[in-house]
Amino acid sequence: MKKTSEPVVFFGSGPVAAKSLRLLAQDFVIEAVVTKPRAAHHKGDVPVISLAEKLGLPLLTAENKEQLDELFGTKPFKSRLGVLIDFGIIVSQQVIDYFPLGIINSHFSVLPEWRGADPITFSILSGQKVTGVSLMFLVAAMDEGALLAYGEQPLKADITTPELTGQLIILSHELLTSELPRLMAGKADGGMPQSVTGRQVSYSRKLTKNDGLIDWKKPAVQIEREIRAFIEWPKSKTNFGDLAITLTKGHVVDQSGPVGSRTIIGKLPAVHCGAKTLVIERLKPAGKQEMTGEAFLAGYKKQFLET
Repeated sequence: MKKTSEPVVFFGSGPVAAKSLRLLAQDFVIEAVVTKPRAAHHKGDVPVISLAEKLGLPLLTAENKEQLDELFGTKPFKSRLGVLIDFGIIVSQQVIDYFPLGIINSHFSVLPEWRGADPITFSILSGQKVTGVSLMFLVAAMDEGALLAYGEQPLKADITTPELTGQLIILSHELLTSELPRLMAGKADGGMPQSVTGRQVSYSRKLTKNDGLIDWKKPAVQIEREIRAFIEWPKSKTNFGDLAITLTKGHVVDQSGPVGSRTIIGKLPAVHCGAKTLVIERLKPAGKQEMTGEAFLAGYKKQFLET
């Protein structure tokens, strides 16, 4: 599409925000990027800051809601519209009202399903077959605004969080390039109620490190989903005796045995779970490279079976 002449202000802080901003800047004039500042202890790359600097976009930072309010009290923008993706700061009604057309939040689920902090991971954990992206008019309440538009994304059976994230970033951009020009041109009304999607209200949450600790009492189906959902963080971790292990790929077989007991199925390590059995296809022992389950047994078979 031809780049729109009307500017927007972009709000975003995380890796998803950076990838989304890269696409958005190809089709929209970005008047300014509002993001979190680089943490004092952080020495690595900050994706949104680095990209904004590379693209020569005006960059403004705020650490919290109060600083954001102050920023908008002293830094006037021309834009009638804000776009928010992966921001991580509560936005007050004062800031929302600054924009005559409001702020559009691209949320990576079909609302009202998986409101909250981590909808992508919870789409995989829940085992659903379809998720999507919602363009929502931001309101002070959490993810309760009217919808400008939404789109659906099928989930293949072995999808991981990074793969699904990439697909949803593309879907999000397709929706934004289709719908924002309509909103700017006055061809979109105040939005649709979330009930039009037919989804039920549910809530995601921020993950913790402890979420990655495998509980073999859970059904093998759930543990396999966790491996895919937690592949980047917090990762699915367990111990075979004194050997710390991160699981990276597995599949479920219809076998049973004492919960947590270990066996070998088809030359691969396997663990009996609360329901059925998880066969481990790929894993990473602490301090080692990721390897196949077969390669793991070649070096650790005795330890795997006896501890």
